[in-house]
Amino acid sequence: MEAVESRRQGLVLIHTGPGKGKTTAALGVAMRALGCGMRVLVLQFLKGSWDYGELHVSEGFGGRFQIRQLGRGFVKVGGAETDPEDLRLVAEGWAEAVREIDSGTWDVVVLDEILYAISYGMLEAEAVAAALRDRPPLLHVMLTGRNAHPALVELADTVTEMREVKHAYTRGILAQRGIEF
Repeated sequence: MEAVESRRQGLVLIHTGPGKGKTTAALGVAMRALGCGMRVLVLQFLKGSWDYGELHVSEGFGGRFQIRQLGRGFVKVGGAETDPEDLRLVAEGWAEAVREIDSGTWDVVVLDEILYAISYGMLEAEAVAAALRDRPPLLHVMLTGRNAHPALVELADTVTEMREVKHAYTRGILAQRGIEF
Protein backbone atom coordinates (compact mmCIF):
# COMPACT_ATOMS: atom_id res chain seq x y z
CA MET A 1 0.00 0.00 0.00
CA GLU A 2 1.24 3.48 -0.92
CA ALA A 3 2.38 5.60 2.02
CA VAL A 4 0.03 8.45 2.91
CA GLU A 5 2.78 11.08 2.80
CA SER A 6 3.70 10.17 -0.78
CA ARG A 7 0.15 11.04 -1.85
CA ARG A 8 0.26 14.45 -0.22
CA GLN A 9 -0.27 17.40 -2.50
CA GLY A 10 -0.54 21.11 -1.93
CA LEU A 11 -4.01 22.60 -2.02
CA VAL A 12 -5.41 26.03 -2.79
CA LEU A 13 -8.19 26.93 -0.36
CA ILE A 14 -10.39 30.03 -0.37
CA HIS A 15 -12.50 31.45 2.45
CA THR A 16 -14.78 34.13 0.99
CA GLY A 17 -18.23 35.62 1.29
CA PRO A 18 -19.97 38.45 3.15
CA GLY A 19 -20.08 36.72 6.53
CA LYS A 20 -17.60 36.81 9.39
CA GLY A 21 -15.03 34.14 10.09
CA LYS A 22 -12.82 33.99 6.99
CA THR A 23 -9.59 34.92 8.76
CA THR A 24 -10.61 32.97 11.85
CA ALA A 25 -11.16 29.82 9.78
CA ALA A 26 -7.82 30.28 8.04
CA LEU A 27 -6.07 30.69 11.39
CA GLY A 28 -7.77 27.52 12.63
CA VAL A 29 -6.31 25.61 9.69
CA ALA A 30 -2.94 27.27 10.39
CA MET A 31 -3.06 26.05 14.00
CA ARG A 32 -3.98 22.53 12.85
CA ALA A 33 -1.07 22.54 10.38
CA LEU A 34 1.29 23.81 13.08
CA GLY A 35 0.12 21.02 15.38
CA CYS A 36 1.03 18.54 12.65
CA GLY A 37 4.59 19.87 12.50
CA MET A 38 4.12 22.10 9.47
CA ARG A 39 5.66 25.54 9.00
CA VAL A 40 3.05 28.26 8.53
CA LEU A 41 3.27 31.85 7.28
CA VAL A 42 0.33 34.25 7.44
CA LEU A 43 0.67 37.39 5.32
CA GLN A 44 -2.02 39.90 6.16
CA PHE A 45 -2.75 42.21 3.24
CA LEU A 46 -4.38 45.54 4.14
CA LYS A 47 -4.08 44.90 7.88
CA GLY A 48 -1.57 46.79 9.94
CA SER A 49 -2.85 49.55 12.17
CA TRP A 50 -4.70 47.49 14.79
CA ASP A 51 -3.33 45.20 17.45
CA TYR A 52 -5.03 41.96 16.41
CA GLY A 53 -5.03 39.13 18.94
CA GLU A 54 -3.60 36.64 16.47
CA LEU A 55 -0.36 38.63 16.26
CA HIS A 56 0.60 37.52 19.76
CA VAL A 57 0.06 33.81 19.11
CA SER A 58 2.99 33.50 16.75
CA GLU A 59 5.61 34.57 19.28
CA GLY A 60 6.43 31.18 20.84
CA PHE A 61 6.95 28.86 17.88
CA GLY A 62 10.60 29.37 17.00
CA GLY A 63 9.89 30.72 13.54
CA ARG A 64 7.64 27.79 12.51
CA PHE A 65 4.61 30.12 12.65
CA GLN A 66 4.81 33.74 11.56
CA ILE A 67 2.26 36.46 10.97
CA ARG A 68 3.28 39.57 9.05
CA GLN A 69 1.10 42.61 8.48
CA LEU A 70 1.66 44.09 5.04
CA GLY A 71 -0.66 47.08 5.12
CA ARG A 72 -1.64 49.95 7.34
CA GLY A 73 -5.28 49.21 8.03
CA PHE A 74 -8.63 49.80 6.39
CA VAL A 75 -8.58 51.02 2.79
CA LYS A 76 -11.29 52.48 0.58
CA VAL A 77 -13.48 53.31 3.56
CA GLY A 78 -16.82 54.70 2.37
CA GLY A 79 -15.90 54.21 -1.29
CA ALA A 80 -12.91 56.55 -1.10
CA GLU A 81 -10.30 56.50 -3.84
CA THR A 82 -7.39 54.16 -3.27
CA ASP A 83 -4.50 55.92 -1.57
CA PRO A 84 -1.24 55.54 -3.56
CA GLU A 85 0.51 54.46 -0.34
CA ASP A 86 -1.89 51.52 -0.04
CA LEU A 87 -1.18 50.58 -3.66
CA ARG A 88 2.54 50.65 -2.93
CA LEU A 89 2.10 48.49 0.18
CA VAL A 90 0.01 45.92 -1.71
CA ALA A 91 2.64 45.75 -4.47
CA GLU A 92 5.42 45.28 -1.91
CA GLY A 93 3.32 42.75 -0.02
CA TRP A 94 2.63 40.78 -3.18
CA ALA A 95 6.35 40.73 -4.04
CA GLU A 96 7.04 39.38 -0.54
CA ALA A 97 4.27 36.79 -0.94
CA VAL A 98 5.74 35.53 -4.22
CA ARG A 99 9.22 35.27 -2.66
CA GLU A 100 7.83 33.31 0.30
CA ILE A 101 5.65 31.05 -1.85
CA ASP A 102 8.68 30.17 -3.97
CA SER A 103 11.12 29.91 -1.04
CA GLY A 104 10.45 26.33 0.00
CA THR A 105 10.47 27.50 3.64
CA TRP A 106 6.76 27.01 4.34
CA ASP A 107 4.23 24.19 4.20
CA VAL A 108 1.25 26.54 4.45
CA VAL A 109 0.99 30.17 3.33
CA VAL A 110 -2.14 32.14 4.22
CA LEU A 111 -2.77 35.22 2.08
CA ASP A 112 -5.19 36.92 4.46
CA GLU A 113 -7.43 39.63 2.98
CA ILE A 114 -5.78 39.31 -0.45
CA LEU A 115 -9.19 38.90 -2.08
CA TYR A 116 -10.05 42.44 -0.96
CA ALA A 117 -6.90 43.78 -2.62
CA ILE A 118 -7.93 42.03 -5.84
CA SER A 119 -11.58 43.13 -5.73
CA TYR A 120 -10.49 46.74 -5.03
CA GLY A 121 -8.33 46.66 -8.18
CA MET A 122 -5.08 46.92 -6.20
CA LEU A 123 -3.72 43.57 -7.43
CA GLU A 124 -4.37 41.56 -10.59
CA ALA A 125 -6.16 38.24 -10.12
CA GLU A 126 -4.17 36.68 -12.96
CA ALA A 127 -0.86 37.46 -11.25
CA VAL A 128 -2.11 35.65 -8.15
CA ALA A 129 -3.44 32.74 -10.23
CA ALA A 130 -0.09 32.40 -12.03
CA ALA A 131 1.81 32.28 -8.73
CA LEU A 132 -0.58 29.66 -7.39
CA ARG A 133 -0.20 27.51 -10.51
CA ASP A 134 3.62 27.77 -10.28
CA ARG A 135 3.92 27.18 -6.51
CA PRO A 136 5.88 24.23 -5.11
CA PRO A 137 3.71 21.11 -5.48
CA LEU A 138 3.39 20.37 -1.75
CA LEU A 139 2.65 23.95 -0.65
CA HIS A 140 -0.85 24.68 0.66
CA VAL A 141 -2.04 28.25 0.05
CA MET A 142 -5.14 29.80 1.60
CA LEU A 143 -6.73 33.04 0.42
CA THR A 144 -9.27 35.05 2.41
CA GLY A 145 -11.54 38.02 1.82
CA ARG A 146 -14.81 38.91 0.17
CA ASN A 147 -15.62 38.72 -3.52
CA ALA A 148 -13.29 35.93 -4.62
CA HIS A 149 -12.38 36.44 -8.26
CA PRO A 150 -13.93 33.77 -10.54
CA ALA A 151 -10.50 32.79 -11.93
CA LEU A 152 -9.28 32.03 -8.41
CA VAL A 153 -12.45 30.13 -7.53
CA GLU A 154 -11.92 27.99 -10.63
CA LEU A 155 -8.28 27.34 -9.71
CA ALA A 156 -8.94 26.52 -6.04
CA ASP A 157 -9.34 23.00 -4.71
CA THR A 158 -11.72 24.05 -1.93
CA VAL A 159 -13.84 27.19 -1.68
CA THR A 160 -15.89 28.00 1.40
CA GLU A 161 -18.33 30.89 1.39
CA MET A 162 -19.16 32.48 4.73
CA ARG A 163 -22.58 34.08 4.96
CA GLU A 164 -24.03 36.14 7.72
CA VAL A 165 -27.06 34.65 9.42
CA LYS A 166 -27.05 36.97 12.42
CA HIS A 167 -24.53 39.50 13.72
CA ALA A 168 -24.23 41.18 17.12
CA TYR A 169 -23.35 44.49 15.44
CA THR A 170 -26.92 44.85 14.17
CA ARG A 171 -27.98 44.97 17.84
CA GLY A 172 -25.43 47.67 18.60
CA ILE A 173 -22.75 45.38 20.06
CA LEU A 174 -19.29 46.47 18.96
CA ALA A 175 -16.50 44.07 17.94
CA GLN A 176 -15.18 42.21 20.96
CA ARG A 177 -11.45 41.85 21.58
CA GLY A 178 -10.39 38.19 21.53
CA ILE A 179 -13.43 37.19 19.49
CA GLU A 180 -13.37 39.40 16.42
CA PHE A 181 -9.90 40.91 16.51
